[in-house]
Amino acid sequence: MAEGRFIAYQPLSLQVVDGRVTDADAEGIRADLTQLRARFDSLITYDAVHGAQQIPAIAAALKFRALIIGVWDPADGAQLDAALEAARRFPRLVVGISLGNETLFARRSDPAALTALIQRVRARAPEVALATSEPFHVYDEPATAAVLAQLDFLLPIVHPVFQPWFRDAEASTAAQFVVNVLGKLGPIACGPILVKETGVPTAPASAGFSEARQAAFYAALRRVLPPSGTQAFAYFAAYDAPWRAYDATGVPGAPTVHPEEAHWGLYDDARRPKAAARELPRLPP
Repeated sequence: MAEGRFIAYQPLSLQVVDGRVTDADAEGIRADLTQLRARFDSLITYDAVHGAQQIPAIAAALKFRALIIGVWDPADGAQLDAALEAARRFPRLVVGISLGNETLFARRSDPAALTALIQRVRARAPEVALATSEPFHVYDEPATAAVLAQLDFLLPIVHPVFQPWFRDAEASTAAQFVVNVLGKLGPIACGPILVKETGVPTAPASAGFSEARQAAFYAALRRVLPPSGTQAFAYFAAYDAPWRAYDATGVPGAPTVHPEEAHWGLYDDARRPKAAARELPRLPP
């Protein structure tokens, strides 16, 4: 964490529309990761199947330093097996596995079931660092304490854009909000904290989003949250995903269209870098 530059990555070629998955292809993944490697050396993924099982080998060939594999549904044996197999094959690359993304928040599981699942995975692969990724407030709920006790590190989701004050806030205020959240999570954390998702969409402009605002937020966050061995943040996300505007969340009662969800990328869906990406110094190969 202290030396790597992480980015949350989902292949451009992987799409989910009305629950139907279009698998990622190796050629697309290779093109994505070849571009990303110029400015990022560490990845956090969301899926271990649907073509994403090709990511570890391609990332290793491109000399990425670290990969945290996300398992979207850790109760699915095939997804879990794929992640554990990748960790076995690429032990120097795969530094952890994230068991679920907003699983508790979206009510796809409950703390007792998730705790039991983590224990089963630990028994199968005691050498693999385990986490789960939730909006930051979920970790502070009393029922989640048993889950935290089983984890090796935290991958919180901390989005200033969903706070009621965000629209008129300065970039420095939004960045300080992330730091303040980490200050509250620190006493309950099970280990290092890597913020998996935090950022600013670049559209729609009607909601106050822009490339300039995204770049300003990350510049401010780099100033107040320099990476260390205990706390760091990942850029969110690698690429725009137009389909996500209509398939972004499974939270009961949530709106069905989220236009901002299509524009979180530091690169657009044609792989063109936005201002936030262009401002980052290139990394050595």
